[in-house]
Amino acid sequence: MKVSDLIGSRREVFAISEDATVLEAAQYLQEKQVRAAGVVSAEGKIVGVIAHSDIADKVVTKNLCPAWVKVSEIMTRSLFTVNPEEHFEVGLQRMEQQGVHHLVIVNDHSEFLGMLSVNDLLKAMVSDEKERADVLESYVFAVR
Repeated sequence: MKVSDLIGSRREVFAISEDATVLEAAQYLQEKQVRAAGVVSAEGKIVGVIAHSDIADKVVTKNLCPAWVKVSEIMTRSLFTVNPEEHFEVGLQRMEQQGVHHLVIVNDHSEFLGMLSVNDLLKAMVSDEKERADVLESYVFAVR
């Protein structure tokens, strides 16, 4: 299964401006019911990722005011990307190697297409394994 198969049905790409405040980012994440979103520049280019953990680790624990801190000050700038044509297991391996929970999906033109979480990839793995098990079960227990 390719990464494009996992994002194919998604209609919305979750992203917020690097000029937004952390308060606005937290409200956006809550409204969209996601744990992370891409951070885009004024030109629309992906420049980072903001996640609940960034807000907790870099704002809340330091008792900073989320209305005064900009997303660009705390976002994760190291982007680990995956191409939509790659197999989803490549993405899972990349996450494991880098110790990250989200992968940024970009096409060959570096356009931001969305993100995948470790949960998205694990669900795909489980679904893929269930399909294999169902095929084997129907073969083993076929009516003859």
